[in-house]
Amino acid sequence: MISIDNTLISDDLIEQNFLCKLTECKGQCCVIGDKGAPLSNKEVEIIEALLPKIKPYMTPEYVLEIDQTGFCELDLDGEYVTTCQETGECNFVIYENGIAACSIEKTYYAGDIDFIKPVSCHLYPVRITEYPDFTAVNYHKGEICSPACTYGSELNVPVFKFVKNALIRQFGTEWYESLEAYASNSYPVK
Repeated sequence: MISIDNTLISDDLIEQNFLCKLTECKGQCCVIGDKGAPLSNKEVEIIEALLPKIKPYMTPEYVLEIDQTGFCELDLDGEYVTTCQETGECNFVIYENGIAACSIEKTYYAGDIDFIKPVSCHLYPVRITEYPDFTAVNYHKGEICSPACTYGSELNVPVFKFVKNALIRQFGTEWYESLEAYASNSYPVK
């Protein structure tokens, strides 16, 4: 376990390798799960305001769904998550060449909004859990991501480097540089 500021970080972020290989996994992290993507209260407000710009990039049936039921809901823990189809797909999923992608992210890359996607999605496979006295930062190793583990190992890309931009977005540059320094000093280059 690594401690930086008020966070406890799993060594797996440094010890495990990961690099998405969408041609193999087909973006299944946006499709498979027991609930939608976790959202902060602030992200709910942001997405609500940006919906008119995001909807043109969405699947038309999913636009109808969110118009009827909303784009988010409270899960059993009382936290906001994106709404999903009965098949498990997040309502923001779109398909491009058979690969699940995010309509929010597509809107961002089109230059229409300045919000890339929910930070929980941006961080994946890293998961953040808030506790009263600290924040836990853990690596979630799921079967659907086995191609990413293999590919990351082939190219020697540690999890924390794969999600660098998302970690900086969540915790700041100084925090990330501390993690990077720890990794450099504690784990010799392979």
